[in-house]
Amino acid sequence: MDTDRRRCGRSVRLSVLLGCAVMVLAGCGAMPVTGDVKAVDASQPGDSQVQVYAVPPREGATPIEVVDGFLESMTSDDPDFATTRTYLTAEAGRAWEPSEGTTVLANAPNRKRRTIHDKERRGTETTYTLTGEQVAAVDAQSSYRPLAPSEYSQMLHLIREKGADGKKEWRIDIVPDGLVLGQSDFKRLYRSVNKYYFAAGRNDDAAALVADPVYVRNRTDPVTRMDTATQTVRTLLQGPSNWLRPVVDSRFPVGTALKRGVTSLTTDDQNVLKVPLNKKAEQAGQSTCRLMAAQVLFTLRDLTSARVGQVELQGEQGPLCSLGADEAEDFTADKGSGVPDSQYFVDDKGRVQRIPGSSKGSGDPEPVTGPLGSGTVAMSAVGVARDEQQAAAVSEDQQHLYVSSLTEDSEPADPVVTSHAKKAADRLSAPSWDGTGDLWVADRDPSDPRLLRLADGAGEPKEVSVPDLDGGRIEALRMSSDGVRIALRVSKDGHTTLHIGRVERHGSGEAEQVSVQDLRRAAPQLADVTAFSWSGRSRLVVVGKEEGGVQQVRYVQADGSTSSSGVLPGVNQVTAVAAADDDQLPLMADTESDGIVKLSPGDNWQTVLKEGSSPVYPG
Repeated sequence: MDTDRRRCGRSVRLSVLLGCAVMVLAGCGAMPVTGDVKAVDASQPGDSQVQVYAVPPREGATPIEVVDGFLESMTSDDPDFATTRTYLTAEAGRAWEPSEGTTVLANAPNRKRRTIHDKERRGTETTYTLTGEQVAAVDAQSSYRPLAPSEYSQMLHLIREKGADGKKEWRIDIVPDGLVLGQSDFKRLYRSVNKYYFAAGRNDDAAALVADPVYVRNRTDPVTRMDTATQTVRTLLQGPSNWLRPVVDSRFPVGTALKRGVTSLTTDDQNVLKVPLNKKAEQAGQSTCRLMAAQVLFTLRDLTSARVGQVELQGEQGPLCSLGADEAEDFTADKGSGVPDSQYFVDDKGRVQRIPGSSKGSGDPEPVTGPLGSGTVAMSAVGVARDEQQAAAVSEDQQHLYVSSLTEDSEPADPVVTSHAKKAADRLSAPSWDGTGDLWVADRDPSDPRLLRLADGAGEPKEVSVPDLDGGRIEALRMSSDGVRIALRVSKDGHTTLHIGRVERHGSGEAEQVSVQDLRRAAPQLADVTAFSWSGRSRLVVVGKEEGGVQQVRYVQADGSTSSSGVLPGVNQVTAVAAADDDQLPLMADTESDGIVKLSPGDNWQTVLKEGSSPVYPG
């Protein structure tokens, strides 16, 4: 069936202009009152403002028309899927739960009728098998999970049911819960948003927000009738996704929900967004309420068309608390140095150099203060603490890791980590700092591969267990600013792939046990990943190749989802990439032919330095 749905030999949609474009899914027996009839690909990505409505099955519809109509109507904006349910028997229509999750296929599902050999049954029942290539799944919590392409197969069973007029009509009586959508329909209907929770185990003074990406409907949700902003707040109040739950907390009291009947949240003429909550929210004190407001403010600030200047949480008896956008930075995961992040790199003599952040990549490089900048020991890669007070660098032979101040001159210190592997490529990875000030590095020694962490960048390196590696080896790593997620480039069976893991911490001080749990593929479409960097709170920029393809630079969400607009053209032979949390700072890349280049917002790639390697931002 490919991406188009066949009804009576072809797919028909009727387009009607009513202030904004409205599309109606038409069955074979439906005819337009006015306007032209136009054949359209059923799964073509449309404008997000285009609304699609379903029509019920025609009288005397054949089994294949019922199946196709049901599948087509799942791609519509049908309120409560009421019309969609008319393709089901009365009992199945009441029981079907479309909100139980979404199966995402590469294309719209194919359907094949299964032969029933019993002649008597053949006239009263039939079965169709839906097949396709599944590429992702969205669970009931709206969390997206990409999957290595796999075979999808589900059954729809139909019977002839007597209708209200006494006539028997074909209807579906066995149907799986949830929706089944082709990838293009999914992208048209849903959008990725971030909801925010606090990193667990930290007091309120050190509270840091962590992005938890989910997918919500682009417009009004058919089941709840909520707009996009309200859907997002609803998912926020329901709590973090199962994957992130072990490492984050919500400050909302258990049971907090939107006030009954709230379906729209918009800012007023003062850019204040008021969020009516149920009585459970009134259990929170003022300090906790401000943390709740911070969760809402961060969650909504990229969603609404008008800037949210202030969030006001309201209980049943009136306002509870408010928080202004100018106070939001108190809750960022990474307080940093208080000034724009500088760019760092290693020059052709092995010295660590810096381009001031205020220059946005256009300033003159200068050696950093201390032994890393003096060239006493030649370096190959560098990682800079997020407050830019110290840095860690790997020696040119990749055997030793050094930590040094960036604010004071000093003599070179002894290495804090040493690898004993025979080959340079089997020794230490580039280091990375998390938002809590801990330093991470991987020793790739084939005889003893380890992921290591140095608390506050000092002391004895502690091994971090990664139980899901399954024989793979960590080639490179980058810590998220919140310190609860780690991106790993893992080599196995001749391929290098990108994974995201959850950083779990138990205990404190010397007894603290740290592990990386539940690894997930972050870019399953890429068979080989060359380089990557965090770019913001829940996005990465990744350099890699699809199977048999050419190198591409693209953005990937932390949940592994991508968009067609995420590919960045115009740069080749990239060996390293660096991005900042601030999206106004340029993307940096190291290339084999042009040296270090940058891409500023709204501009083209430009050469920064012909000589140098390992460009990084703090982190």
